[in-house]
Amino acid sequence: MMLPPSLIAFLERGGPVLWLIAALSVLTLALILWKLWQLARLGAWSGAATAAALDDWAQGDVDAARAKLEGRRSIRARMALAAMTARHDPALTEAQAREETTAHARIDLARARTGLRALELIATTAPLLGLLGTVVGMIDAFQALQEAGSRADPAALAGGIWEALLTTAAGMAVAIPAGVALTWFESIAARLQGDMETAATRVFTRGPKVR
Repeated sequence: MMLPPSLIAFLERGGPVLWLIAALSVLTLALILWKLWQLARLGAWSGAATAAALDDWAQGDVDAARAKLEGRRSIRARMALAAMTARHDPALTEAQAREETTAHARIDLARARTGLRALELIATTAPLLGLLGTVVGMIDAFQALQEAGSRADPAALAGGIWEALLTTAAGMAVAIPAGVALTWFESIAARLQGDMETAATRVFTRGPKVR
């Protein structure tokens, strides 16, 4: 896809650093959209079926509880089903069943946190790149001022400084949404972890006595 000439001219004013920040902005947007899609597939905003299954389990209806969870992609449902399966396995002690459930939850939570390190890196790096571009641009502007000597044009100097500051603004424009998205996704992962811990506790402290 060809970029509009006006956008190319804008990017060229900021130099190579601004091009790099522009690439980071595209990567950030793609990462945020992918993370939203992934969390939706993991059922980050759905938990009704798991809650209903846990109610059935608490009442001793194992078959109904498992039926509500089987085949679901929700991270909560998968963990609750794994906990019920482990607790109902006569070959496992309760301690072993808890360890099995913890291992399963750890794997799913790692999937829920995939990509957050990349967002954190972008949120940290983008402002620094912007500052780097500004410093380099200011150096060029004052070098040109020194070479011009008494014939220096203040308007040209102001234009050079303005172009140098573009990279700082661009870096902040990328870092702010990346930081906001990172905080939001981390809060979703923390809520998922809390819900999974609560579900596991309910499976092991309530329901049918299998041992």
